[in-house]
Amino acid sequence: MFLPNYFQNPQILHVNTTPHHAYFIPHDSVESAVKNPRESSAFFTLLNGEWNFQYFASYHDLTEDFLTRHLPDQIPMPANWQNHGYDHHQYTNVNYPIPFDPPYVPQDNPCGLYQRKFCINLNKAKRYLLNFEGVDSCLFVYINQQFVGYSQISHCTSEFDVTDFLRQGENEIHVLVLKWCDGSYLEDQDKFRMSGIFRDVYLLERESHYLQDFFIRTELSEDLKSAVLKVEPFFVQAGEPAALREMAWQLSDPLGNILLSAVTERGFEYVVNELQLWNAEQPKLYTLLFRYGSEVICQKIGFRKIEVKEGVLHFNHQPIKFKGVNRHDSDPKTGYVISREQALTDLRLIKTHNFNAIRTAHYPNAPWFAELCDELGFYLIAESDIESHGSNAVYVEMPETSILLNVKTDPKTDEIQQKTVDEYCYFARDPNFKQAILDRTYANVQRDKNRASVVIWSLGNESGFGENFEAAAKWIKGFDPSRLVHYENSIYQHSEHTNDLTHIDLYSEMYASTESMQAHFADPNNRKPYLLCEYSHAMGNSCGDAEDYWQIFNQYPQACGGFVWEWCNHSPYLADGKMGYGGDFGDVPNDGNFCADGLVTADRQVQSSLLEMKNVNRPLRANLTAQGVELTNYLDFTDTEDFIAVHYQFSENGIVVGEGYIDDVKISPKQTALLPLDLPEDNGNLWLLDLTYYQKKETPLVAKNHQLGFDQIALFGQRIVPVARIGRVKSAVKIWQDSAVIKVQTEKAQFVMDKRKGIVQQIMTEQGGLLREPLDFNIWRALADNDNLIKRQWQAAGYDRAITRAYEIQAEDFSYKAVVKAKCGLVALSKARILTLDVVYHIYANGELKIEIDAEKAPQLPFLPRFGLRFVLDEAFQQGEYFGYGETESYADKHHGAKLGLYRTTAQQNHRDYLKPQENGSHWGCSFVKLRSENEEICVTSDKPFSFNLSPYKQESLQKAKHNYDLEDSNSTVLCIDYKMSGIGSNSCGPVLKAIYRLKENKWHCGFRLQIL
Repeated sequence: MFLPNYFQNPQILHVNTTPHHAYFIPHDSVESAVKNPRESSAFFTLLNGEWNFQYFASYHDLTEDFLTRHLPDQIPMPANWQNHGYDHHQYTNVNYPIPFDPPYVPQDNPCGLYQRKFCINLNKAKRYLLNFEGVDSCLFVYINQQFVGYSQISHCTSEFDVTDFLRQGENEIHVLVLKWCDGSYLEDQDKFRMSGIFRDVYLLERESHYLQDFFIRTELSEDLKSAVLKVEPFFVQAGEPAALREMAWQLSDPLGNILLSAVTERGFEYVVNELQLWNAEQPKLYTLLFRYGSEVICQKIGFRKIEVKEGVLHFNHQPIKFKGVNRHDSDPKTGYVISREQALTDLRLIKTHNFNAIRTAHYPNAPWFAELCDELGFYLIAESDIESHGSNAVYVEMPETSILLNVKTDPKTDEIQQKTVDEYCYFARDPNFKQAILDRTYANVQRDKNRASVVIWSLGNESGFGENFEAAAKWIKGFDPSRLVHYENSIYQHSEHTNDLTHIDLYSEMYASTESMQAHFADPNNRKPYLLCEYSHAMGNSCGDAEDYWQIFNQYPQACGGFVWEWCNHSPYLADGKMGYGGDFGDVPNDGNFCADGLVTADRQVQSSLLEMKNVNRPLRANLTAQGVELTNYLDFTDTEDFIAVHYQFSENGIVVGEGYIDDVKISPKQTALLPLDLPEDNGNLWLLDLTYYQKKETPLVAKNHQLGFDQIALFGQRIVPVARIGRVKSAVKIWQDSAVIKVQTEKAQFVMDKRKGIVQQIMTEQGGLLREPLDFNIWRALADNDNLIKRQWQAAGYDRAITRAYEIQAEDFSYKAVVKAKCGLVALSKARILTLDVVYHIYANGELKIEIDAEKAPQLPFLPRFGLRFVLDEAFQQGEYFGYGETESYADKHHGAKLGLYRTTAQQNHRDYLKPQENGSHWGCSFVKLRSENEEICVTSDKPFSFNLSPYKQESLQKAKHNYDLEDSNSTVLCIDYKMSGIGSNSCGPVLKAIYRLKENKWHCGFRLQIL
């Protein structure tokens, strides 16, 4: 084959590329450097646009004349070719999409050939640098049919000095991109696998003796009032290190005041006094201009100090918590191609939902992304383009088993686990991949080393641990000791290696339970800051444990916060414009909808989990004490007086009785103060105090008066409001029965009881039958993504196919009411009885139905998804009203983004639309729910707060549908009334649901009232 085999040789990573260096763009004037985007630089030629293109199913299909042949198609640049009709999308999380055979990749390795022409007016006194900011997976570059070079590393810049290949006037460029290379083994990130040139391509004109790199170092005094600013420049000439040049410097403070103008020949050093510090809340940036020859370079500088003191992470001497999120570059239409406008959309949503930190999961973003974070105020964990967790899918020998109970088998669990860990550490220890891991580390650090927002370097993600990562960490600490080094997988220990964690600054985990975190903090030997680099897996209806995590984060100083997994769903558009996930594209292997795990949808629609996280992350928290209402300021550097106004509202039994604003509350960061507010007297009613926090001034991403969050305090009374009941009537009930049914006639309705099941079969009113299906007991829910593990136990117990049967049933006539007593069971085919129910139906002459239930579950059975009643009503019942936690969905463990109050909704409005349908739209802590058709109204209450769900879909339909657009309307209104609904949690990739959020009682009593109004 005429193509060099560089792509299967981990010792050849780059051919004829410049060394990794800091990102910057030179301009020809101070005004342009300060004010203009890079595209306006006279030295910058953007090569984006339409390129000629041809796709080949295998690089073996290339002919030797590929540089002279006509390319039949066109493709926009940048783009992933899968988004333009070539190849197909594939989603896999852990498993490699190719055989695990490093460093080799399949013979049928698809490739794309790109070609375009461009004109240039060459200046012989200049050098010309061709930049590719992102190419998956590797590229061969040709100019005017001459081979220029080769490079791999998808998410970092590959730069080629093409001066000697260019000619005056028209030039031709070819780029051959392979889908896979040996580097693909280090790019096994949890994402759709896409290919091609997906970031900008441009040509830079530089001086012949030009500044290739510089490192801006800041050394802050202990009192943080001054700093030494050093700039270490590095020049090259003809591709070789060269002498420093005379440079002119100008430094301005964040207000634009010029602090210094100077000319030097040996770099730059200056002491900055009266220092204005950078942090994510107040991202104050100095401006440094430096000039030599014809080039002017502008850099924004943030002065800040990150360090560890006694196991606690400090930023500018203040202990801080990362309210973080993991973010991929992903869009349903453009794939990996993310513009500044798209990035700003993300950053605006992230900031307005109270996040202060981003982990670039699991690769460097575009080089300008960190500049935006400098300017807009985000802490960054900058992660290297490394993830190789697919190596743990390598077969590990396991004992054979038997179906016979009398055959004993040693599971060898510990041995298998260690062998799996050993395979997991394959690339971390393989000397053949050491240089590749170091190169990706250099690329990440060198490019973004001058960015204030980058406070932690991360070695990569889920690639085991060993000598290669130890070398990478050591290099970083030697090169840049001003930042911390993170690598979660340093917790994994190969059986033949002893981990050296000297240069790892943080103890990091993923998805640890709060219980295991508490155990960690209780051990005095754990002395490093603790970080959850991934937690609260936001797949589908999720983040039920967010508040519990933040209770722990705030309790322990060593905890420095966490990063939710993840920001957005990965759901490319199908040909028909609908969104898809793994398996929808004919992709094998695939991991289904595990990619739909974002706080926002792929097209950036806010999901309820994001609303939950927003309020959990709120900057103020209120607490009721004997002295009154206390407010604690959880901001790290901002006084509330400068930033937050408080709106208060009193309500009595759900009715607003008073409100106002307080905009002069002065609370220093991390301090607590009493809110100047007089509280009402306790009169036995439910009094709620709603405190809503608003931002007082506009910031670049957040509008003035933006709502930052809220607290709701129950001052007095139980969290339930009284509901008026219909009065008694003088008429008596009438009872008829036969072998199949019991009929009870009241003034407003006739109740028909099924004797075989012990349930209400129908409720007949003047308008006809109220029910489309019998009023049955309900223990199943449409499986949420977080139920995917526990469902095995639920299904093994028969919960998914439980039916009701009666053992005994009898009716008594008390004139003003009928009492029907039934002993029932919930049973399932081939399974033992699930529940035993003693049920008493009180049917009153006024048409009211009261149901009392004593339930008993077999103690060996798993906790229940829910327990309650399901009304399948005529679809005319559309208008709903309830007093409970809304208006977003709420659960026992997920209601901190909801408020207790009176809400109105419809069945369709109440439905929450997840890409993969699942349990949704429940409301926790309800006092009543009313449903109304044009002619009828019903009301359901209970003596204790309950949950309900209102939907146009039955849980069977939700469970069956693969996508939201596959849902079949039930032509009914489905009302589920639950004594309890088990919590949501985050077990799709996280800890099991906490015991306190499980319906785990073996015995309970509950009751409901149905009124026909």
